Amino acid sequence: MSQEKKLDVAALRAKFPSLSSGIAHFDGPGGTQTPAVVGEAVARTLTGPLSNRGSGVVSETNAEEAIAGFRGALADLLGARPEGIVYGRSATQITYDIARTVAKGWGPGDDVVVSQLDHDSNVRPWVQVAEAVGATVRWLPLDPATGDLDLSGIDGVITGRTRLVALTAASNLLGTQPRVAKIAEAAHRVGALVYVDGVHHTAHASVDVAALGADFYVCSPYKFFGPHCAALAADPGLLATLTPDKLLPSTDEVPERFELGTLPYELMAGATAAVDVIADIAPEGGSRRDRLVRAHELVREHEDRLRERVEGGLAELGDRVTVHSVAEQRTPTLFFTFADRDAAEAYRFLGERDVLAPAGSFYAYEPFRALDLPVDSGMRVGLAPYTDDSDVDRLLAGLRDFLT
Repeated sequence: MSQEKKLDVAALRAKFPSLSSGIAHFDGPGGTQTPAVVGEAVARTLTGPLSNRGSGVVSETNAEEAIAGFRGALADLLGARPEGIVYGRSATQITYDIARTVAKGWGPGDDVVVSQLDHDSNVRPWVQVAEAVGATVRWLPLDPATGDLDLSGIDGVITGRTRLVALTAASNLLGTQPRVAKIAEAAHRVGALVYVDGVHHTAHASVDVAALGADFYVCSPYKFFGPHCAALAADPGLLATLTPDKLLPSTDEVPERFELGTLPYELMAGATAAVDVIADIAPEGGSRRDRLVRAHELVREHEDRLRERVEGGLAELGDRVTVHSVAEQRTPTLFFTFADRDAAEAYRFLGERDVLAPAGSFYAYEPFRALDLPVDSGMRVGLAPYTDDSDVDRLLAGLRDFLT
C-alpha cells in the first residue's frame, strides 16, 4: 500500500488533547480518548440555544437537528437506516430493555441462546429474562484452544425451540471475531432473532448489520472517540412489532417509543462528531458511508501491524507469558496471563511509567470461566487508531523490565 494511502497517525493524534499527557493508552476496549471537536460539539449543543424538541424557535430546532444528526451518523457507521437507530444510555441498558420487551411472548418450551465469548451485558439480561418467563438458556461454547466459539454442535443448540440468539461480534477480552453471519443463518433458519453486541467490534471494523445477519446491533460511541452513550440499530419494521414499557403520554412512533425521557441532545451531537472524525480519516470524496468504509480499511492495516509487533514482543518473553488471544479472526486486542507474577502488579508497574494497560475482569465473566482462569487474573492490551510505534515500544520495554 502506498504511503499516501496509509493512516496518518500523527495527524490523527493531533486531534486528541489528552494524548499530550504522555500516557501510552492501551485501554481502548474500555473507552477511547476523545478528540477536541467532539467535546466542542457537546459544549456547543449544550450551551444552546437549546430546549425540548419542536419546530417553533431555534432552540427547539437545534434539538431536532441533534437527534436527526445522531440517527444519520450512526446509520452511516453501521450500514443501517436512520429510522431504526435507537439512542440509549449504555449498551447494557439497551440490552436489558430489549430483552424485557422481546421476551413478553416467551415461556416454558422456548430457548434463548447465549455465548461463552460475550461480555456479561449480552449474557445476564437474557439469562435473567429467561428465568423470569420460564424459558431455557442454551450456550455456544468457547474453545480455549482456538480462542473462538466451537460451532461443531450448533444444530443441537439452535433448534426449533430457539427464540433468540445473543452473541458478540468481537470479544472485548480476547478480540475474537466469531462467525456471526454463519450463526445468524442458523438462527434465521429456525425463525429466531439475532441480537449482536457490537460494542468492541464497531471500533475496529466496517459494520454492515444486514451482512452480519443482525436483527439487533448495539454499540457504544465512547469506544470510538465519542461520549458515553449507546445506540441500537434494527429494522424499523421489526421495532414496530415490539411494545416496550413506556409512559402513557410518550409517543408510540419508532424509534422514539424505545427512548425513555428527554434525550441528551449534547451527547447525541458528540456522537455525530465522533463518526465524522472517523470519516475524515479517509477524506477523499464520496458519501460519509463510503469514507467510513475506507477509513476502517486504513485503521485495520495500522492496528494489525502494531498488533503483530506486540505479539512478537510477548513471544520474546517466553513461557512467563501466555497469550490467550489466538483466534484466526480478531481485533487488535490481546489478553494474556503471567506464569509467576500478578497482573494487577504489572498494571501498577506500567502505570508508574505512564503506560496504561489494565488488569481485571472487564465484565467478561463467562470467558474467564471457559478459559478456567480466576477472574481478574490477566492483562488486556487494546490498540486504538491513535496508538503509535512509540507507545508499543514503551509497553514492551515496560513488560520486559517488569519480568526482569
